[in-house]
Amino acid sequence: MTRVHLGSVTYLCRDYDEAIAWFASALGWEVTADQAMGGTKRWVVISPPGGGTGLRLARADSDEQRAAVGKSAGGMVGFIAFTEDFAAAAARMRAAGVVFLEAPRDESYGIVAVFEDLHGNRWDLIEPR
Repeated sequence: MTRVHLGSVTYLCRDYDEAIAWFASALGWEVTADQAMGGTKRWVVISPPGGGTGLRLARADSDEQRAAVGKSAGGMVGFIAFTEDFAAAAARMRAAGVVFLEAPRDESYGIVAVFEDLHGNRWDLIEPR
């Protein structure tokens, strides 16, 4: 059977450069693609260091798209970021202005806390067991 993997997930944003700056500062992610597509459209992918599934940034252009920015999972956690050191990652993120919505919890699967990104989407930061 041919293997298939998830290469990227579309992430609706207000502005490409604003989103790039936030993900680089808050999560330490890197631009892995940034190509002009004609007009003001760009193909931008930002990914965690070392690889893994990236986010393809899609700038909201219509009223419907702009209204959907920050609502990728309808108020639920829509994204999960894993770390090997929760305390260090959370401290770096707080220093970059990231807002955590709760104190870290010790769960059966690891240490976890919910944070919001620049658009209000909810993420889990998890240090797995």
